[in-house]
Amino acid sequence: MGEIEDKLAELRQTFRSGITKSVAWRKNQLRALIELLQDNEDKIFKALHQDLGKHPVETYRDEIGLIKKSAKYALSCLDKWMAPKKRRLPLLFFPASGEVVSEPFGVVLICSAWNFPINLALEPLIGAIAAGNTVMLKPSELAVECASFLAETIPLYLDCKAIKVTNGGVDVCEQLLQQKWNKIFFTGSPRVGSIVMSAAAKHLTPVTLELGGKCPAILDTLSSPLDIKVTVKRIIGGKFASCNGQVCIGVDYILVEKKFAATLIELLKTTIKKFYGENPKDSKSISRIINEYHFERLRKLLEDPLVADAIVHGGLLDKENLFIEPTILLDPPLDAEIMTEEIFGPILPIITLNNIQESIEFINSRPKPLVIYAFTKDETFKKQIVSGTSSGSLIFNDTLVQQLCDVLPFGGVGQSGIGRYHGHYSFETFSHEKAIMQRSFFLELEPRYPPWNDFKMKFLRLAYDFDYFNLLLLLLGLKR
Repeated sequence: MGEIEDKLAELRQTFRSGITKSVAWRKNQLRALIELLQDNEDKIFKALHQDLGKHPVETYRDEIGLIKKSAKYALSCLDKWMAPKKRRLPLLFFPASGEVVSEPFGVVLICSAWNFPINLALEPLIGAIAAGNTVMLKPSELAVECASFLAETIPLYLDCKAIKVTNGGVDVCEQLLQQKWNKIFFTGSPRVGSIVMSAAAKHLTPVTLELGGKCPAILDTLSSPLDIKVTVKRIIGGKFASCNGQVCIGVDYILVEKKFAATLIELLKTTIKKFYGENPKDSKSISRIINEYHFERLRKLLEDPLVADAIVHGGLLDKENLFIEPTILLDPPLDAEIMTEEIFGPILPIITLNNIQESIEFINSRPKPLVIYAFTKDETFKKQIVSGTSSGSLIFNDTLVQQLCDVLPFGGVGQSGIGRYHGHYSFETFSHEKAIMQRSFFLELEPRYPPWNDFKMKFLRLAYDFDYFNLLLLLLGLKR
């Protein structure tokens, strides 16, 4: 057997031993994960700076702090999550009791992405551990330093017989996908997600796919200057201040009425300058593009002549330092690649509409996004957006904050993903909910058995209609 097969065999053996099902093991692993983060902050800061040029503050906000919070939350809720859930059964089943017990799937594969290489590896790992699974973690090979850190550090803190890390490129991913898993959790592009889903289908393996898409920000007319100022800051923060736009839940484009576009552009320019200075290239608060391939991909989007004509701010590219300046476009062609594919970079198109109500139809004419952001105080318009659109999540008057909230599910719909996680939803994602019913030998219901007759038909009709009064009369011979 090869290395992957050997690791998988040990994971299966560990799961069969039953050790991961105990609450003590699960809590010990979560505590160890928190300790790993606390002990290695400087190493994580360094790895993320080398891979993506992230500032330590951004790293702590989006990676270390977020994962510590999630692990502590899971630790505090684990007893409640694991407890059997009693269910009230209909009188028809008397005497009987019912409950739902969460049990781990078994051996799970987690494939994480490069843009948040610590967060997107450890957040699903928290759910997999809390649910009692053994885990094979495959970090993205594009974030080289972070992948090395995870491979070297996780075995020093977590149970190395139950949680393993495998690094490598496409060939390793292909080998992993050829194996039989009890669950696969993938974060990445829709293109690769379809490959993962096809491979999983061969073994009927359940999957969670955290993908992406073009996430719009609807900007309604706001009368208060303070509200407008806060909105612009939150849009800039939701586009450029997290991995420089390389984020699946980042603002992909803005929808706004034509009459407000000029004002919006000036406010965006002012805020970008406030955040990153006169020359963003010299700022230490902005991440770089992950590699040359993605730099060239973004360059090609901007080099489309009709797209280039739409640039109203920014556009500076520095290949040597893999830097692209925060760039704003006004009404690029809707059939250009920049408006049909997820941008995943520091380019922000503004699409103007005659009436902001048209934003609902605009969004619905495209694949369902991972998230819709909407800035409005109009309660009627809010209800129209809620009922008239479909997306993984819908956030009013802010951006990105949903990823911090453990009590709300995080996930996509349609092309933007399958399944959800975070908090209890992570526990559910990595658990099978098993129904358990216990009955007594007392009070046998003969009408459920042959030979069939009219009396048994009447009995079953009344039973399935929950008409217990007439059912009792039938049994007493007082009803025909």
